[in-house]
Amino acid sequence: MKKLHLFILKSYLGPLAMTFFISLFILVMQFLWRYVDDLVGKGLDFFTLGELMFYASVQVIPMALPLAILLASLMTFGSLGENYELTAIKASGVSLLRTMKPLIYVTIVISVLAFSFSNNVLPWANLKLYTLLWSVKQKKPELEIKEQVFYDGIDDFRIKISGKDPESGLMHDVMIYDHRDSRNPNSNVTIADSGKLQIAKDNGFMKLTLFDGIRFEENVQNERKRLDSRSKQRFRKDVFKKQVALFEMDGHNLERTDEQLFSSHDRMKNLNQLRDGIDTLSTQREVVVDEISKQTDNFYFQQRRYHQRRNKEAPKVAIDSVAPSNTDSLFLSMSDHQQMIAIEGAKRQVQDNRSQLEGKLSRYRNYQGKITKHFMEVHRKFTLSFACFIFFFIGAPLGAIIRKGGLGMPVVISVLFFIFYYIVDTLGVKFAKEGAWHVYQGMWLSSAILFPLGAFLTYKSATDSTLLNADAYIIFFQKLFKREKFDLKNRLDKEKEDETNTKT
Repeated sequence: MKKLHLFILKSYLGPLAMTFFISLFILVMQFLWRYVDDLVGKGLDFFTLGELMFYASVQVIPMALPLAILLASLMTFGSLGENYELTAIKASGVSLLRTMKPLIYVTIVISVLAFSFSNNVLPWANLKLYTLLWSVKQKKPELEIKEQVFYDGIDDFRIKISGKDPESGLMHDVMIYDHRDSRNPNSNVTIADSGKLQIAKDNGFMKLTLFDGIRFEENVQNERKRLDSRSKQRFRKDVFKKQVALFEMDGHNLERTDEQLFSSHDRMKNLNQLRDGIDTLSTQREVVVDEISKQTDNFYFQQRRYHQRRNKEAPKVAIDSVAPSNTDSLFLSMSDHQQMIAIEGAKRQVQDNRSQLEGKLSRYRNYQGKITKHFMEVHRKFTLSFACFIFFFIGAPLGAIIRKGGLGMPVVISVLFFIFYYIVDTLGVKFAKEGAWHVYQGMWLSSAILFPLGAFLTYKSATDSTLLNADAYIIFFQKLFKREKFDLKNRLDKEKEDETNTKT
Protein backbone atom coordinates (compact mmCIF):
# COMPACT_ATOMS: atom_id res chain seq x y z
CA MET A 1 0.00 0.00 0.00
CA LYS A 2 2.89 2.37 0.73
CA LYS A 3 4.27 1.86 -2.77
CA LEU A 4 0.86 2.60 -4.23
CA HIS A 5 0.57 5.79 -2.19
CA LEU A 6 4.05 6.89 -3.24
CA PHE A 7 3.13 6.22 -6.86
CA ILE A 8 -0.04 8.32 -6.53
CA LEU A 9 1.88 11.14 -4.83
CA LYS A 10 4.54 11.20 -7.55
CA SER A 11 1.85 11.22 -10.22
CA TYR A 12 0.09 14.15 -8.52
CA LEU A 13 2.81 16.48 -7.25
CA GLY A 14 4.45 16.96 -10.67
CA PRO A 15 1.27 18.16 -12.43
CA LEU A 16 0.37 20.22 -9.36
CA ALA A 17 3.61 22.21 -9.48
CA MET A 18 3.38 22.62 -13.27
CA THR A 19 -0.25 23.76 -13.31
CA PHE A 20 0.32 26.07 -10.35
CA PHE A 21 3.06 28.02 -12.12
CA ILE A 22 1.09 28.06 -15.37
CA SER A 23 -1.96 29.46 -13.58
CA LEU A 24 0.22 31.94 -11.72
CA PHE A 25 1.78 33.16 -14.97
CA ILE A 26 -1.61 33.60 -16.65
CA LEU A 27 -3.04 35.55 -13.71
CA VAL A 28 0.04 37.79 -13.49
CA MET A 29 -0.33 38.54 -17.22
CA GLN A 30 -3.93 39.47 -16.51
CA PHE A 31 -2.70 41.84 -13.80
CA LEU A 32 -0.26 43.44 -16.25
CA TRP A 33 -2.96 43.84 -18.86
CA ARG A 34 -5.16 45.55 -16.27
CA TYR A 35 -2.53 48.09 -15.18
CA VAL A 36 -0.56 48.43 -18.42
CA ASP A 37 -1.76 52.03 -18.94
CA ASP A 38 -0.37 53.03 -15.54
CA LEU A 39 3.03 51.41 -16.14
CA VAL A 40 3.88 52.25 -19.75
CA GLY A 41 5.97 55.34 -20.31
CA LYS A 42 6.93 55.88 -16.65
CA GLY A 43 10.59 54.92 -17.09
CA LEU A 44 10.53 52.37 -14.26
CA ASP A 45 13.76 50.51 -13.56
CA PHE A 46 14.03 46.72 -13.55
CA PHE A 47 14.18 46.55 -9.76
CA THR A 48 10.86 48.39 -9.39
CA LEU A 49 9.23 46.27 -12.11
CA GLY A 50 10.55 43.09 -10.48
CA GLU A 51 9.26 44.19 -7.09
CA LEU A 52 5.85 44.94 -8.61
CA MET A 53 5.70 41.53 -10.33
CA PHE A 54 6.68 39.76 -7.12
CA TYR A 55 3.91 41.40 -5.08
CA ALA A 56 1.43 40.76 -7.91
CA SER A 57 2.42 37.09 -8.00
CA VAL A 58 1.89 36.75 -4.27
CA GLN A 59 -1.49 38.48 -4.52
CA VAL A 60 -2.89 36.12 -7.22
CA ILE A 61 -1.89 32.91 -5.40
CA PRO A 62 -5.38 32.59 -3.82
CA MET A 63 -6.84 32.30 -7.32
CA ALA A 64 -4.05 30.19 -8.82
CA LEU A 65 -3.97 27.53 -6.08
CA PRO A 66 -7.57 26.18 -6.38
CA LEU A 67 -7.30 26.15 -10.17
CA ALA A 68 -4.00 24.24 -10.00
CA ILE A 69 -5.47 21.66 -7.59
CA LEU A 70 -8.48 21.13 -9.85
CA LEU A 71 -6.39 20.75 -12.99
CA ALA A 72 -3.72 18.55 -11.37
CA SER A 73 -6.26 16.16 -9.84
CA LEU A 74 -8.09 15.92 -13.17
CA MET A 75 -4.87 15.20 -15.04
CA THR A 76 -3.64 12.65 -12.49
CA PHE A 77 -6.75 10.50 -12.22
CA GLY A 78 -7.62 11.00 -15.87
CA SER A 79 -4.21 9.65 -16.86
CA LEU A 80 -4.57 6.71 -14.43
CA GLY A 81 -7.95 5.89 -15.93
CA GLU A 82 -6.76 6.30 -19.50
CA ASN A 83 -3.83 3.89 -18.97
CA TYR A 84 -6.09 1.37 -17.14
CA GLU A 85 -3.96 1.77 -14.01
CA LEU A 86 -6.98 2.85 -12.01
CA THR A 87 -8.85 -0.23 -13.25
CA ALA A 88 -6.01 -2.47 -12.07
CA ILE A 89 -6.00 -0.75 -8.68
CA LYS A 90 -9.73 -1.31 -8.27
CA ALA A 91 -9.40 -4.91 -9.43
CA SER A 92 -6.86 -5.54 -6.67
CA GLY A 93 -9.48 -4.59 -4.09
CA VAL A 94 -8.41 -0.99 -3.41
CA SER A 95 -11.34 1.45 -3.57
CA LEU A 96 -11.15 4.92 -5.08
CA LEU A 97 -11.28 6.64 -1.69
CA ARG A 98 -8.35 4.57 -0.41
CA THR A 99 -6.45 5.47 -3.57
CA MET A 100 -7.20 9.16 -2.93
CA LYS A 101 -6.21 8.90 0.74
CA PRO A 102 -2.62 10.30 0.48
CA LEU A 103 -3.81 13.10 -1.78
CA ILE A 104 -6.56 13.97 0.69
CA TYR A 105 -3.89 14.44 3.36
CA VAL A 106 -1.86 16.59 0.97
CA THR A 107 -4.95 18.69 0.21
CA ILE A 108 -5.64 19.18 3.93
CA VAL A 109 -2.05 20.37 4.45
CA ILE A 110 -2.36 22.72 1.46
CA SER A 111 -5.66 24.07 2.82
CA VAL A 112 -4.11 24.79 6.23
CA LEU A 113 -1.11 26.48 4.60
CA ALA A 114 -3.47 28.45 2.34
CA PHE A 115 -5.32 29.78 5.39
CA SER A 116 -2.05 30.74 7.06
CA PHE A 117 -0.91 32.41 3.85
CA SER A 118 -4.18 34.28 3.47
CA ASN A 119 -4.06 35.48 7.09
CA ASN A 120 -0.40 36.46 7.36
CA VAL A 121 1.32 36.87 3.99
CA LEU A 122 -1.49 38.13 1.75
CA PRO A 123 -2.25 41.30 3.80
CA TRP A 124 1.43 42.22 3.71
CA ALA A 125 1.61 41.62 -0.06
CA ASN A 126 -1.56 43.66 -0.66
CA LEU A 127 -0.17 46.55 1.36
CA LYS A 128 3.12 46.53 -0.55
CA LEU A 129 1.45 46.12 -3.95
CA TYR A 130 -1.18 48.85 -3.62
CA THR A 131 1.30 51.27 -2.07
CA LEU A 132 3.73 50.73 -4.94
CA LEU A 133 0.94 50.96 -7.52
CA TRP A 134 -0.23 54.25 -6.05
CA SER A 135 3.33 55.59 -6.17
CA VAL A 136 3.66 54.53 -9.82
CA LYS A 137 0.34 56.15 -10.72
CA GLN A 138 1.45 59.44 -9.16
CA LYS A 139 4.66 59.42 -11.19
CA LYS A 140 4.49 61.51 -14.31
CA PRO A 141 5.31 59.94 -17.70
CA GLU A 142 8.90 59.83 -18.82
CA LEU A 143 10.03 62.95 -20.64
CA GLU A 144 9.95 62.19 -24.36
CA ILE A 145 9.52 65.06 -26.83
CA LYS A 146 8.23 63.78 -30.16
CA GLU A 147 8.67 65.48 -33.51
CA GLN A 148 5.94 67.85 -34.80
CA VAL A 149 3.88 67.37 -31.64
CA PHE A 150 3.44 69.82 -28.76
CA TYR A 151 4.76 68.25 -25.55
CA ASP A 152 2.81 69.22 -22.40
CA GLY A 153 4.59 67.07 -19.80
CA ILE A 154 6.06 70.16 -18.11
CA ASP A 155 3.62 72.34 -16.21
CA ASP A 156 2.86 75.74 -17.81
CA PHE A 157 5.07 75.04 -20.84
CA ARG A 158 4.49 73.68 -24.35
CA ILE A 159 7.46 72.48 -26.42
CA LYS A 160 7.55 71.58 -30.10
CA ILE A 161 10.47 70.45 -32.29
CA SER A 162 10.73 69.66 -35.99
CA GLY A 163 13.42 66.99 -35.75
CA LYS A 164 15.85 65.17 -33.48
CA ASP A 165 19.27 63.62 -33.99
CA PRO A 166 19.05 60.09 -32.50
CA GLU A 167 22.81 59.88 -31.85
CA SER A 168 23.63 63.25 -30.29
CA GLY A 169 20.12 64.03 -29.01
CA LEU A 170 20.25 67.51 -30.61
CA MET A 171 16.77 68.93 -31.33
CA HIS A 172 16.10 71.20 -34.32
CA ASP A 173 13.67 74.14 -34.70
CA VAL A 174 12.69 74.37 -31.05
CA MET A 175 9.58 76.37 -30.13
CA ILE A 176 8.61 76.98 -26.47
CA TYR A 177 5.38 78.61 -25.25
CA ASP A 178 5.40 79.97 -21.70
CA HIS A 179 1.86 79.74 -20.23
CA ARG A 180 2.63 80.87 -16.71
CA ASP A 181 0.61 84.06 -17.28
CA SER A 182 -2.94 82.63 -17.19
CA ARG A 183 -4.57 85.86 -18.47
CA ASN A 184 -2.35 86.06 -21.55
CA PRO A 185 -0.93 82.55 -22.05
CA ASN A 186 0.78 83.22 -25.38
CA SER A 187 2.66 86.35 -24.24
CA ASN A 188 6.10 84.65 -24.00
CA VAL A 189 7.46 82.61 -26.92
CA THR A 190 11.00 81.33 -27.51
CA ILE A 191 12.21 80.10 -30.91
CA ALA A 192 15.64 78.52 -31.37
CA ASP A 193 17.51 76.91 -34.22
CA SER A 194 18.55 73.93 -32.07
CA GLY A 195 18.67 72.76 -28.50
CA LYS A 196 19.81 69.98 -26.23
CA LEU A 197 17.98 68.45 -23.30
CA GLN A 198 19.65 67.11 -20.15
CA ILE A 199 17.76 65.65 -17.20
CA ALA A 200 19.16 65.44 -13.70
CA LYS A 201 16.86 63.08 -11.82
CA ASP A 202 18.79 63.42 -8.58
CA ASN A 203 17.93 67.09 -8.06
CA GLY A 204 14.60 67.17 -9.89
CA PHE A 205 15.54 69.67 -12.62
CA MET A 206 15.70 69.58 -16.40
CA LYS A 207 18.37 71.61 -18.21
CA LEU A 208 17.48 72.87 -21.70
CA THR A 209 20.28 74.53 -23.68
CA LEU A 210 19.14 76.55 -26.71
CA PHE A 211 21.32 77.85 -29.56
CA ASP A 212 20.75 80.75 -32.00
CA GLY A 213 17.30 81.83 -30.96
CA ILE A 214 14.90 84.70 -30.30
CA ARG A 215 12.70 85.27 -27.25
CA PHE A 216 9.54 87.39 -27.49
CA GLU A 217 8.04 88.71 -24.27
CA GLU A 218 5.08 91.06 -23.89
CA ASN A 219 5.50 93.63 -21.10
CA VAL A 220 2.03 93.44 -19.60
CA GLN A 221 1.25 94.70 -16.10
CA ASN A 222 0.05 91.71 -14.11
CA GLU A 223 -2.17 93.72 -11.81
CA ARG A 224 -4.54 94.62 -14.61
CA LYS A 225 -7.62 92.48 -14.90
CA ARG A 226 -8.17 93.35 -18.55
CA LEU A 227 -5.59 94.00 -21.26
CA ASP A 228 -6.13 96.94 -23.59
CA SER A 229 -4.78 97.04 -27.14
CA ARG A 230 -1.95 99.38 -26.18
CA SER A 231 -0.70 97.04 -23.45
CA LYS A 232 -0.77 94.09 -25.82
CA GLN A 233 1.48 95.95 -28.31
CA ARG A 234 4.28 96.46 -25.75
CA PHE A 235 6.77 93.61 -26.03
CA ARG A 236 10.42 92.76 -25.66
CA LYS A 237 12.65 90.92 -28.12
CA ASP A 238 15.88 89.17 -27.09
CA VAL A 239 18.32 87.60 -29.56
CA PHE A 240 20.77 85.09 -28.11
CA LYS A 241 23.48 82.72 -29.24
CA LYS A 242 23.13 80.41 -26.27
CA GLN A 243 20.59 80.28 -23.51
CA VAL A 244 20.15 77.82 -20.64
CA ALA A 245 16.73 77.21 -19.08
CA LEU A 246 15.97 75.13 -15.98
CA PHE A 247 12.61 73.44 -15.47
CA GLU A 248 11.37 71.78 -12.31
CA MET A 249 10.68 68.07 -12.70
CA ASP A 250 8.31 67.53 -9.79
CA GLY A 251 6.54 64.20 -10.03
CA HIS A 252 8.84 62.67 -12.65
CA ASN A 253 10.76 60.67 -10.05
CA LEU A 254 9.23 57.68 -8.28
CA GLU A 255 8.49 58.73 -4.72
CA ARG A 256 7.41 55.95 -2.38
CA THR A 257 4.12 56.63 -0.61
CA ASP A 258 3.88 56.04 3.12
CA GLU A 259 2.36 52.59 3.72
CA GLN A 260 0.41 53.92 6.72
CA LEU A 261 -2.00 55.58 4.30
CA PHE A 262 -3.26 52.14 3.17
CA SER A 263 -2.82 50.14 6.38
CA SER A 264 -6.41 50.79 7.52
CA HIS A 265 -7.88 49.07 4.44
CA ASP A 266 -9.61 45.75 5.09
CA ARG A 267 -7.47 43.78 2.61
CA MET A 268 -4.30 44.79 4.48
CA LYS A 269 -5.34 43.21 7.81
CA ASN A 270 -5.18 39.76 9.39
CA LEU A 271 -7.95 38.22 11.49
CA ASN A 272 -7.00 39.93 14.74
CA GLN A 273 -6.72 43.31 13.06
CA LEU A 274 -10.03 42.75 11.28
CA ARG A 275 -11.78 42.00 14.56
CA ASP A 276 -10.30 45.11 16.16
CA GLY A 277 -11.33 47.14 13.14
CA ILE A 278 -14.89 45.79 13.31
CA ASP A 279 -15.14 46.71 17.01
CA THR A 280 -13.82 50.23 16.38
CA LEU A 281 -16.10 50.83 13.41
CA SER A 282 -19.11 49.44 15.30
CA THR A 283 -18.46 51.88 18.15
CA GLN A 284 -18.19 54.77 15.72
CA ARG A 285 -21.38 53.67 13.99
CA GLU A 286 -23.26 53.54 17.30
CA VAL A 287 -22.13 57.08 18.06
CA VAL A 288 -23.65 58.25 14.77
CA VAL A 289 -26.86 56.32 15.54
CA ASP A 290 -27.11 58.06 18.92
CA GLU A 291 -26.58 61.44 17.27
CA ILE A 292 -29.36 60.73 14.76
CA SER A 293 -31.68 59.55 17.52
CA LYS A 294 -31.04 62.63 19.66
CA GLN A 295 -31.47 64.98 16.72
CA THR A 296 -34.80 63.44 15.68
CA ASP A 297 -36.05 63.52 19.29
CA ASN A 298 -34.99 67.13 19.73
CA PHE A 299 -36.64 68.11 16.47
CA TYR A 300 -39.91 66.37 17.38
CA PHE A 301 -40.10 67.85 20.86
CA GLN A 302 -38.49 71.17 19.98
CA GLN A 303 -41.74 73.16 20.05
CA ARG A 304 -42.67 71.79 23.50
CA ARG A 305 -39.28 72.62 24.98
CA TYR A 306 -39.43 76.08 23.44
CA HIS A 307 -42.84 76.56 25.09
CA GLN A 308 -41.32 75.57 28.43
CA ARG A 309 -38.44 78.04 28.06
CA ARG A 310 -40.86 80.86 27.32
CA ASN A 311 -42.83 80.05 30.48
CA LYS A 312 -40.07 79.95 33.08
CA GLU A 313 -42.52 80.30 35.92
CA ALA A 314 -44.45 77.22 34.80
CA PRO A 315 -43.66 74.07 36.76
CA LYS A 316 -41.18 71.66 35.14
CA VAL A 317 -42.90 68.48 33.97
CA ALA A 318 -41.83 65.53 31.85
CA ILE A 319 -41.94 66.10 28.10
CA ASP A 320 -44.09 63.09 27.46
CA SER A 321 -46.76 64.43 29.86
CA VAL A 322 -47.08 67.81 28.13
CA ALA A 323 -50.41 67.98 26.37
CA PRO A 324 -49.98 68.61 22.63
CA SER A 325 -51.17 72.03 21.52
CA ASN A 326 -53.66 72.47 18.71
CA THR A 327 -51.28 73.74 16.04
CA ASP A 328 -54.00 74.08 13.40
CA SER A 329 -56.04 76.48 15.55
CA LEU A 330 -52.89 78.43 16.43
CA PHE A 331 -51.92 78.70 12.76
CA LEU A 332 -55.41 79.82 11.65
CA SER A 333 -55.47 82.52 14.34
CA MET A 334 -52.46 84.23 12.74
CA SER A 335 -52.58 86.88 10.05
CA ASP A 336 -51.58 86.10 6.46
CA HIS A 337 -48.18 87.72 6.93
CA GLN A 338 -47.53 85.76 10.12
CA GLN A 339 -48.63 82.54 8.42
CA MET A 340 -46.13 83.11 5.59
CA ILE A 341 -43.35 83.82 8.10
CA ALA A 342 -44.24 80.66 10.03
CA ILE A 343 -44.28 78.54 6.85
CA GLU A 344 -40.92 79.90 5.66
CA GLY A 345 -39.40 79.38 9.09
CA ALA A 346 -40.72 75.82 9.24
CA LYS A 347 -39.34 75.12 5.76
CA ARG A 348 -35.90 76.44 6.68
CA GLN A 349 -35.92 74.45 9.89
CA VAL A 350 -36.91 71.25 8.07
CA GLN A 351 -34.27 71.80 5.38
CA ASP A 352 -31.57 72.39 8.00
CA ASN A 353 -32.54 69.26 9.90
CA ARG A 354 -32.73 67.26 6.70
CA SER A 355 -29.27 68.42 5.63
CA GLN A 356 -27.83 67.48 9.03
CA LEU A 357 -29.56 64.09 8.98
CA GLU A 358 -28.31 63.36 5.46
CA GLY A 359 -24.77 64.09 6.57
CA LYS A 360 -25.11 61.78 9.55
CA LEU A 361 -26.75 59.08 7.42
CA SER A 362 -23.86 59.33 4.97
CA ARG A 363 -21.43 58.77 7.84
CA TYR A 364 -23.55 55.82 9.02
CA ARG A 365 -23.54 54.21 5.55
CA ASN A 366 -19.80 54.76 5.32
CA TYR A 367 -19.16 52.97 8.62
CA GLN A 368 -21.62 50.20 7.71
CA GLY A 369 -19.92 49.66 4.36
CA LYS A 370 -16.51 49.39 6.02
CA ILE A 371 -17.86 46.93 8.59
CA THR A 372 -19.35 44.81 5.78
CA LYS A 373 -16.03 44.77 3.92
CA HIS A 374 -14.22 43.73 7.10
CA PHE A 375 -16.64 40.83 7.62
CA MET A 376 -16.25 39.84 3.96
CA GLU A 377 -12.49 39.74 4.34
CA VAL A 378 -12.82 37.54 7.44
CA HIS A 379 -14.90 35.01 5.50
CA ARG A 380 -12.61 35.27 2.47
CA LYS A 381 -9.68 33.91 4.47
CA PHE A 382 -11.65 30.70 5.10
CA THR A 383 -13.26 30.34 1.68
CA LEU A 384 -9.82 30.08 0.04
CA SER A 385 -8.88 27.01 2.09
CA PHE A 386 -12.29 25.42 1.58
CA ALA A 387 -12.13 26.06 -2.18
CA CYS A 388 -8.89 24.06 -2.39
CA PHE A 389 -10.59 21.17 -0.61
CA ILE A 390 -13.70 21.29 -2.81
CA PHE A 391 -11.82 21.52 -6.09
CA PHE A 392 -9.84 18.40 -5.25
CA PHE A 393 -13.02 16.40 -4.65
CA ILE A 394 -14.36 17.67 -7.95
CA GLY A 395 -11.23 17.09 -10.02
CA ALA A 396 -10.16 13.66 -8.72
CA PRO A 397 -13.49 11.78 -9.21
CA LEU A 398 -14.18 13.66 -12.44
CA GLY A 399 -10.81 12.58 -13.82
CA ALA A 400 -11.56 8.96 -12.83
CA ILE A 401 -14.89 9.20 -14.68
CA ILE A 402 -13.78 10.82 -17.95
CA ARG A 403 -10.48 8.84 -18.07
CA LYS A 404 -8.63 11.45 -20.12
CA GLY A 405 -5.17 12.68 -19.11
CA GLY A 406 -2.81 15.31 -20.48
CA LEU A 407 -3.59 18.97 -21.07
CA GLY A 408 -6.53 18.52 -23.45
CA MET A 409 -9.88 17.63 -21.93
CA PRO A 410 -8.78 18.34 -18.30
CA VAL A 411 -7.86 21.93 -19.17
CA VAL A 412 -11.22 22.55 -20.84
CA ILE A 413 -13.19 21.10 -17.93
CA SER A 414 -11.07 22.90 -15.34
CA VAL A 415 -11.48 26.25 -17.04
CA LEU A 416 -15.26 25.76 -17.27
CA PHE A 417 -15.53 24.85 -13.59
CA PHE A 418 -13.29 27.72 -12.56
CA ILE A 419 -15.25 30.25 -14.64
CA PHE A 420 -18.47 28.97 -13.08
CA TYR A 421 -16.93 29.25 -9.60
CA TYR A 422 -15.63 32.77 -10.30
CA ILE A 423 -18.98 33.99 -11.65
CA VAL A 424 -20.95 32.58 -8.70
CA ASP A 425 -18.40 33.93 -6.21
CA THR A 426 -18.48 37.39 -7.80
CA LEU A 427 -22.28 37.37 -7.71
CA GLY A 428 -22.32 36.40 -4.02
CA VAL A 429 -19.72 39.06 -3.14
CA LYS A 430 -21.78 41.70 -4.94
CA PHE A 431 -24.97 40.76 -3.08
CA ALA A 432 -23.11 40.77 0.24
CA LYS A 433 -21.48 44.14 -0.42
CA GLU A 434 -24.78 45.75 -1.41
CA GLY A 435 -26.50 44.38 1.70
CA ALA A 436 -29.02 42.29 -0.25
CA TRP A 437 -27.73 39.14 1.50
CA HIS A 438 -26.00 38.44 4.75
CA VAL A 439 -22.23 38.47 4.45
CA TYR A 440 -21.84 34.76 5.15
CA GLN A 441 -24.47 33.91 2.52
CA GLY A 442 -22.73 35.86 -0.22
CA MET A 443 -19.20 34.75 0.65
CA TRP A 444 -20.07 31.05 0.95
CA LEU A 445 -22.45 30.89 -2.02
CA SER A 446 -19.94 29.33 -4.43
CA SER A 447 -18.78 26.79 -1.84
CA ALA A 448 -22.38 25.86 -0.99
CA ILE A 449 -23.06 25.14 -4.68
CA LEU A 450 -19.85 23.27 -5.49
CA PHE A 451 -19.66 21.16 -2.33
CA PRO A 452 -22.74 19.00 -3.18
CA LEU A 453 -21.39 18.69 -6.72
CA GLY A 454 -18.08 17.35 -5.40
CA ALA A 455 -19.89 14.88 -3.12
CA PHE A 456 -22.08 13.72 -6.02
CA LEU A 457 -19.08 13.19 -8.36
CA THR A 458 -17.17 11.33 -5.63
CA TYR A 459 -20.14 8.99 -5.10
CA LYS A 460 -20.57 8.38 -8.84
CA SER A 461 -16.88 7.69 -9.31
CA ALA A 462 -16.73 5.32 -6.32
CA THR A 463 -19.67 3.34 -7.77
CA ASP A 464 -18.07 3.15 -11.26
CA SER A 465 -20.76 5.33 -12.79
CA THR A 466 -20.82 5.97 -16.54
CA LEU A 467 -21.93 9.53 -15.98
CA LEU A 468 -19.55 11.10 -18.52
CA ASN A 469 -18.77 8.04 -20.62
CA ALA A 470 -19.67 8.85 -24.23
CA ASP A 471 -19.81 5.17 -25.23
CA ALA A 472 -22.46 4.49 -22.62
CA TYR A 473 -24.69 7.21 -24.04
CA ILE A 474 -24.12 5.95 -27.60
CA ILE A 475 -25.09 2.41 -26.62
CA PHE A 476 -28.14 3.71 -24.75
CA PHE A 477 -29.46 5.65 -27.75
CA GLN A 478 -28.70 2.77 -30.10
CA LYS A 479 -30.75 0.43 -27.92
CA LEU A 480 -33.49 3.04 -27.66
CA PHE A 481 -33.74 3.54 -31.43
CA LYS A 482 -33.51 -0.21 -32.07
CA ARG A 483 -36.34 -0.83 -29.63
CA GLU A 484 -38.50 1.84 -31.21
CA LYS A 485 -37.82 0.35 -34.64
CA PHE A 486 -38.77 -3.10 -33.34
CA ASP A 487 -41.98 -1.76 -31.77
CA LEU A 488 -42.88 0.00 -35.01
CA LYS A 489 -42.39 -3.20 -37.01
CA ASN A 490 -44.56 -5.19 -34.58
CA ARG A 491 -47.27 -2.55 -34.76
CA LEU A 492 -47.30 -2.60 -38.57
CA ASP A 493 -47.44 -6.43 -38.63
CA LYS A 494 -50.33 -6.41 -36.20
CA GLU A 495 -52.21 -3.86 -38.30
CA LYS A 496 -51.76 -6.04 -41.41
CA GLU A 497 -52.97 -9.09 -39.53
CA ASP A 498 -56.05 -7.24 -38.26
CA GLU A 499 -56.80 -6.05 -41.78
CA THR A 500 -56.58 -9.60 -43.16
CA ASN A 501 -58.90 -10.93 -40.44
CA THR A 502 -61.41 -8.19 -41.21
CA LYS A 503 -61.52 -9.09 -44.89
CA THR A 504 -61.97 -12.75 -44.08
